[in-house]
Amino acid sequence: MPKAKRIVTRYARMGPREVFDIRRNGDFLEKVKAELEKPGVYVLYKDEEPHYIGKTGGSLGGRIHDHTKSTDKLYNFWNHFSAFEIVTEGDRDVIEAVLIASMPTANSANPKFAPIGASERSHRRAVEETSNRCRPA
Repeated sequence: MPKAKRIVTRYARMGPREVFDIRRNGDFLEKVKAELEKPGVYVLYKDEEPHYIGKTGGSLGGRIHDHTKSTDKLYNFWNHFSAFEIVTEGDRDVIEAVLIASMPTANSANPKFAPIGASERSHRRAVEETSNRCRPA
């Protein structure tokens, strides 16, 4: 059986935003740039809550660094990041969509595919109705 292709080749989990603030010779640390030089998908967190999910065909480090600029709409809304190195564009699209579908975020992004069966709201309603019927009178 052929070896399965890896979609995510490397990742960084809950990195502190401050790594983009450390400067040497006017640029953020070379080590950070080198570690995040590939394209992929990223999550920006406010504390431990996901706030924004994005993707880039360029450097993950460069794109995440863009969000540290005071002109960026997300500037004040994140303090940690996770990054997933994904070199194939189609795979980036799928992983971003899966993350958006699985994590509620403050930017209210919508998944790019349809939900399975009933909506989350109707699942909750079904549970509530069942619970109400099972309660003793």
